[in-house]
Amino acid sequence: MTASTWKPQLVALDVDGTLLDPATHRISPAVREAVHRVLAAGSQVVIATGRSQLATLPILQELDLTSGVSLCSNGAVVLDAATREVLSTETFDPGPAVAKLQELFPGVLLAAEELGAGHLVTGRFDDHLLVGPQHPVSPHELGERRVPRLIAHWKGHTPAEMADVLATAQLPACTWTLDHTEAWLTLVPTGVSKGVALEKLAAEMGITREDVLAAGDGSNDVQMLRWAGHSVAMGQAPHDIRAVADETTASVDQDGLALALNRWFR
Repeated sequence: MTASTWKPQLVALDVDGTLLDPATHRISPAVREAVHRVLAAGSQVVIATGRSQLATLPILQELDLTSGVSLCSNGAVVLDAATREVLSTETFDPGPAVAKLQELFPGVLLAAEELGAGHLVTGRFDDHLLVGPQHPVSPHELGERRVPRLIAHWKGHTPAEMADVLATAQLPACTWTLDHTEAWLTLVPTGVSKGVALEKLAAEMGITREDVLAAGDGSNDVQMLRWAGHSVAMGQAPHDIRAVADETTASVDQDGLALALNRWFR
């Protein structure tokens, strides 16, 4: 596809490592302006993130995004970007996964998302890791209610160590993705992903996959990148993520997303 013959009708954007630079915790002016050029051209912008509903709201505010839909918690929560109201939620019983995670990762910290209210946590997470109040509970209490998203943080360990354990283990009744920058595991209901949620949303909007552009940098973006008509991986993404995308742009600290969007939205 070339800029002269194609313009996406829907642009799906990951947040951390794509829109937002994790080093500065900010969205650069160049990226913000590029997103607004997409909107000015009449295309839809869909935020697709592993973040919770509460953690997505500051991103919508920083982008001044007041239209469209956002996919939170890897697609388990669908949010109206204009009203900030939750449109739909998919949940699962975290109890079996909680027990297995404690067995596999001694000392693991767990956090279950409470929509609009923060997280139930088995231990204190650093403030920058979770947005909203943290409500301490026992692992048993945490596993008693259905949730859209469960986080497992193996503090003091690396993603590679976590991946080694997961290579020979199974987590029950969920879909999971592992962060490539730290030992951070995100669990959502079985069959839920950014890709599945984006496909459903595009169909509701009457937009074909050929007219969808997606950009991301993590394992939770893989299905979305594979499904979209054209996909862009960020320059700092691991090799296996870049391999599934149609192209690779510059890294997030070099405004790679803006450079990519500028090809179609000048």
